Amino acid sequence: MPSVLNPVLDLLTVRGTVTEAEQLTSRIRRVRIESAQLAGLEVEPGQQVRVLVGGLTLRTYSIWHYDPSGVVQLCVLDHPAGGPGARWGRTVAPGAEVRLRRPEGTFTLRREAAHHVFVGDETASVAFGAMLAALPGEAVVSGCIETATAADRLPLTYGDRLDWVLRGETSLTDAVRRLAPEPGGIAYVAGEAREVQAVRRMLVQEAGWDRRAVLTKPFWTPGKKGME
Repeated sequence: MPSVLNPVLDLLTVRGTVTEAEQLTSRIRRVRIESAQLAGLEVEPGQQVRVLVGGLTLRTYSIWHYDPSGVVQLCVLDHPAGGPGARWGRTVAPGAEVRLRRPEGTFTLRREAAHHVFVGDETASVAFGAMLAALPGEAVVSGCIETATAADRLPLTYGDRLDWVLRGETSLTDAVRRLAPEPGGIAYVAGEAREVQAVRRMLVQEAGWDRRAVLTKPFWTPGKKGME
């Protein structure tokens, strides 16, 4: 990275070091990053960081776990036709120096909700994992998570309370329709943009949910790279 850019990057990013990297599922790798500049932040479950990969390319990753000592753990999905972000996640190793933005984002856990409904795919399950881990045992939890194979399922807190579906067996919209979650809680819907909108429409128009109670986050859509 050209040294002339370092002063600008120092204003926009923090420096970190990769201290661990391990395979969690068949296609998801956990990457642990330490940085003194990340210590003592107020991080909400569901937030994300932007990481510089492949030069000056920014990629956004949900935070799997945050430690106030200055540690973020990310889970990076290896896409079949992956670009620089997927390559970084596949190859980065302990000792690597990285630049990243501080945690941000509003797609976060609403702790006060009467019940929590999680709907999404592999890309959403990382943020969901952080949210679920922050909930108490008595929390009312349900939802549907779609993956390509059973080997792609992340180990989630309260994962046994969720319906897991395989891609192609049914649509997420139909899976949620079958689940029939009652209005009155908060629904977190994330993943492929068109599927996210279809689930939101169904919850609001068919199931009677208040649109303000359905939080959405489109992480990707076919043919468009770099979506959050």
